[in-house]
Amino acid sequence: MNWLHAVILGIVEGITEFLPVSSTGHLRIVEKLLGYDIQGAGITAFTAIIQVGAIIAAIIYFWSDIVRIVVAWCKGLIHKDDRDDPDYTLGWGIILGSIPVGVVGLVFKDAIENTLSSLWVVAIALILWSGVMWLGDRQSGLNRGMKDVGVVDAVVIGCFQALAPLFPGISRSGATISAGLFRKFDRATATRLSFFMGIPALVAAGLYETVSAAGDISTASGGAAAIGWGPTIIATVVSLVVAYVSIAWLLKFVSSNKFTGFIWYRVAVGIIMMGLILTNVVTA
Repeated sequence: MNWLHAVILGIVEGITEFLPVSSTGHLRIVEKLLGYDIQGAGITAFTAIIQVGAIIAAIIYFWSDIVRIVVAWCKGLIHKDDRDDPDYTLGWGIILGSIPVGVVGLVFKDAIENTLSSLWVVAIALILWSGVMWLGDRQSGLNRGMKDVGVVDAVVIGCFQALAPLFPGISRSGATISAGLFRKFDRATATRLSFFMGIPALVAAGLYETVSAAGDISTASGGAAAIGWGPTIIATVVSLVVAYVSIAWLLKFVSSNKFTGFIWYRVAVGIIMMGLILTNVVTA
C-alpha cells in the first residue's frame, strides 16, 4: 500500500467511525475502489488495526467521563450508599451491554470476515437500516437524559450494537443511536451513549485484531504484496486526528439537528454502490 492510499483510508475511518453511516462499509467500498481485495487477510487486518486510532480519539475526548464512571462504579462495589449514583448504574449497563457484541463477534468471526463482507451486504444494509434510523429519529417524547439510563436500556442498546459486525452497513453508531432513540433518550444523550457503549467493544476488538492479525500486515498472500506497517501506522494516526474532530462536530450537530441528512446519505451511497456492482465497475 502506498502512503497516499493510507492517508485516504485513515481519513475515511476517522470521519465515519462514529457517524451513523458505517465505517466498515465505507472502508470496504473505498478499499475496493482503490483496487484491494477486501476479503484478503492483509487488508482485513489493516482495516481492523487502523480503527484503533479512532478508538484512542474517543478515549481522549471522553477521558473525564470515563474516569467519573469508573470511579462511581468502583465506589458502588465497595459502599452500598454509593449505588444510588447514576454513574454506578451506567457503569454496569456499559459492562452488560458490551457482552452481546463480543459474543457475536467471536461466534460469527469467519462469516463476518468472509461471506458478510460482500459489498452487496454493505449496500443493502446501508439502505434497509436507514429505515430503522428514520423511525427512531421520528419518535416522540425524546426527553430522557443520561441520568435516566438503566441497565435494561444499556442491554437493549448493546443488543442493537451486536448487529453491526454482522452486517457492515448497519453501522455500530447507527444501531446504538437508533436504539437510544427508541428508548426515548434525547438525540444528544443517545449519541453520547453510543460512544460510551462502543468504547469497550471497540477497545476489545481493536486489541484482539491487532494481536491476532498483525502478522498479516507484513505477510504477502495470494500473489499480492504485503500492506506494510508504515502505511498502517500512518493510517492509524490520521484516523485518530480526524476522528477526534469528527466526534466534536457530531456532538455539536446532534444538539440541534435530526439525523435526516445521514439517513438520505446512507440511502444514496447504498444505491450508488448497487449501481457500481451491477455495471461491473466493482465486484461485490
